[in-house]
Formats: sequence, C-alpha cells, structure tokens
Amino acid sequence: MRHILKHKKALLFDLDGTLVDSMWMWKRIDMEFLGTYGQECPPGLEREIEGMSFSDTALYFKERFHLPLTLDEIKAQWTRMSIDKYRYEVPAKKGAMEFLACAKKAGMLCGIGTSNGRDMVDAVLKSLHMEPCFQAVVTACQVKAGKPEPDIYLKVAEELGVNPKDCLVFEDIPAGILAGKRAGMAVCAVDDQFSRHLEEEKRSLADYFIYDYTELL
Repeated sequence: MRHILKHKKALLFDLDGTLVDSMWMWKRIDMEFLGTYGQECPPGLEREIEGMSFSDTALYFKERFHLPLTLDEIKAQWTRMSIDKYRYEVPAKKGAMEFLACAKKAGMLCGIGTSNGRDMVDAVLKSLHMEPCFQAVVTACQVKAGKPEPDIYLKVAEELGVNPKDCLVFEDIPAGILAGKRAGMAVCAVDDQFSRHLEEEKRSLADYFIYDYTELL
C-alpha cells in the first residue's frame, strides 16, 4: 500500500474516526446532552449531521430539538463534555503515530481538516503529543461550507502551500471522502467501527481503503 504515497507532497487528515478513535465519545455525548433536556437520541442522527461544522451542528440541534439555549451555550456545553474525554480517554488509531513519524521523516507536510471545534482539536493533539506533526489545522467554522463541500481541504492545502493534486486525504465517512474528491485530491478511506456499515460506500467513493495505518508502514 505504500505506493499510494508516491508523488504526494502533503497528507491531509480528518480527526474523529480517522486519526483518533473518538466516534464512540460523540454518540455518548449526544445521548447525555439530549437526555439533560428530556429527549432521546434518534436513530440515524450521526448520518444526518455528518460533515457539518461545529456551529452548523449546534444550529441543527437547537432547531430540531427546540433547545432553550443559544448556539454559544450549546457549543460550550459540548466542549466541556468532550475536553476531558479527549484528554484522557481517546487513543490514536492503530499505527497512526508511527505513520505520522514516517511522514515527517520523509519530509511530507501534514494538515488536519475537521468539523470539530478548535479547543477540542487542540486538547486531543496535545494529549497524544501530535501537535508537532501538523503544519496546518483548519476547522469547518473557518470556511464557507462544511463537508461534503471541498472548502476545508482546499483551505488546508492553501495553508500548506501545496497543489490539491499533490495531496492525499484520509477520511472515515462518506461526506469527508466526497470533500476530498471534490477538492481534486486522492482519498484513502479509513476503517472505523462506527462507519463499518458504510464500508461498501466508502470503498466505492475513495481511491484506496485501509483498515489501519500499519498497512502503510
């Protein structure tokens, strides 16, 4: 599989479910958060909010569940609920740390394009000592449209100073894969427990598929 890195100058990563094993956390947070307001987490919620920015997701929750909160209050609660989990309970995906080290040694640039809030991104990167691995971190709140639109990955490539055709994107969900493809980039889909039922769709959309990063070492 190492051939997929040939002629690439930059590696672009989603965060949750791609670099770190954290999708379980977000489902739990959604359930706890809605439970506070006497509501249950409906089936299929994760697919409906897939690719939305942190702010857009807050707006979706406020309108769908008629929450008596401002958008800033919703985001602040989510941030508080997630920070400790990111710091102490979320591990890197298998082989991710070793793969990032190899990429750095090879002189490849690395960037993150995530729908998450910046405080949460910083918390998990610091906890896993990943901060030095990345030269650019872009959140969906910094661009006009979230995934599956290409804006976020085009912004990461711009910050890295790399042509989109020279980038390889790693993603765990269909919306993210589409964002990378629409940006004119090659995309490698990454297996994750919470999107395993979508494996066939992920394989059909992406250029490559891996179960974990050890396949690239």
